[in-house]
Amino acid sequence: MRWRLLSKEASEEIFILVLDPGEEAFAAISEFAATQKISAASLIAIGAFEKAVVGWYDLEKRDYRRIVIDEQCEVLSLIGDIALGEDGKRSLHAHVVLGLSDGTTRGGHFLEGTVKPTLEVTLSETPAHLRRKHHPDLGIALIDV
Repeated sequence: MRWRLLSKEASEEIFILVLDPGEEAFAAISEFAATQKISAASLIAIGAFEKAVVGWYDLEKRDYRRIVIDEQCEVLSLIGDIALGEDGKRSLHAHVVLGLSDGTTRGGHFLEGTVKPTLEVTLSETPAHLRRKHHPDLGIALIDV
């Protein structure tokens, strides 16, 4: 992955990340946030994956149903945020829409994506420190304002 700081204000930094073929995007973005000590950010991305996994959250089971896309796909839209969890670790939460070769789409909670040929991510650090709080009634951690 290559990256560059695009803008730096007193309380906000904007980065562009360009992921390389073979990189697993969820892990690479999460690692970047940890290395840069980013505790609150929003992100958008476009590019392509050679394979990916999205999820659909099943409220009854309190778990994600994994949807495997085992083919080249375009990242039509990937949007999300980064916040600190109750454990103090950075947490990436993103949703993605993927375009397939026949023009159909698959989408959901972004779980995994192996980059091919590239993924361009714009990450905007925000001045507010976002925190996620676990909601036992839902089985997931949500941003606590």
